[in-house]
Amino acid sequence: MSLSRGFCGKARLATKHVIPRGQSMKIAFLGTGLMGSGFVRRLLSQGHTVHVWNRSPASAKALEAHGVKAFAASADAVAGVERVHLSLADDASVEAVLEPLTEVIPASCWIIDHTTTTPSATGERARRWAGRGRVYLHAPVFMGPVNAAEGTGVMLLSGDPDQCARVLPELERMTGKVVQLGPQPERAAAFKLFGNLAFLGMSALAGDIVRLADATGVDPQDAARMFEQFNPGQFFPARFAKVAEGPFEPASFTVSMARKDVRLMVDEAAEHGCPLVVMPTVAAQYDAAIARGESAMDSSAAFRHVPVGSAVPSKKA
Repeated sequence: MSLSRGFCGKARLATKHVIPRGQSMKIAFLGTGLMGSGFVRRLLSQGHTVHVWNRSPASAKALEAHGVKAFAASADAVAGVERVHLSLADDASVEAVLEPLTEVIPASCWIIDHTTTTPSATGERARRWAGRGRVYLHAPVFMGPVNAAEGTGVMLLSGDPDQCARVLPELERMTGKVVQLGPQPERAAAFKLFGNLAFLGMSALAGDIVRLADATGVDPQDAARMFEQFNPGQFFPARFAKVAEGPFEPASFTVSMARKDVRLMVDEAAEHGCPLVVMPTVAAQYDAAIARGESAMDSSAAFRHVPVGSAVPSKKA
């Protein structure tokens, strides 16, 4: 299962409603931190008129040197605009910023939210704004501030297909790729969390590798160089599919052998005063699988998801 444009079906194109490429618009951007400031510079480079607002006004004011108009009040920033973009911290901040503007944002204005938020709250928010006769689309991103300014990276998008089709040309000009994820408004939020889980999980694993390197007297930079020759990331899609769907037999690498290797890592690091952070939790998962009689199953079986209320089948006699 690969992420690509049209991942859950190509949106129907309402041609007569598509915003013409290159048409200058009046846009408000709420939230001018590192990401927001990058997006603002990108929009300016495309000839748009941009109003900005930020809870801490200094970053918004600094953008005036690039040609924006900074406002002390968010209500003034959104007055008369055609689109409102947000790049804030979380659901609470989105609610705190948007709700007071319910009667202020122009009826024809579209709200595009790039904030990383929870799927449940995002879906509820989209439906609430739809009930008010407004368009709210969630478009979180996989990019950094430089990507935002240069129009590179990946932007996710989900929601009503016709609405997505209408705004798609403009969003494509803000990023390197737009990945459409279907009509459910909360799906982009879910996929954003999937991606961030992978990114943050890699950082956690890197920390354990650095600790084990220290314990074994290996310079962490030397350990890092190994991954120039051996890229575990190439196996991630296959491992993900195995954990998600199996099959877990026959095993290519058994639970018992994986548990042995984890023991070597954990014990070696602890012996030299460099206790690992992530791998003890991994060890506990393998121990639970072994207790269920799954020693001979594929090591991925220890991490399979069992729906709430279902029992993990035991292979013990």
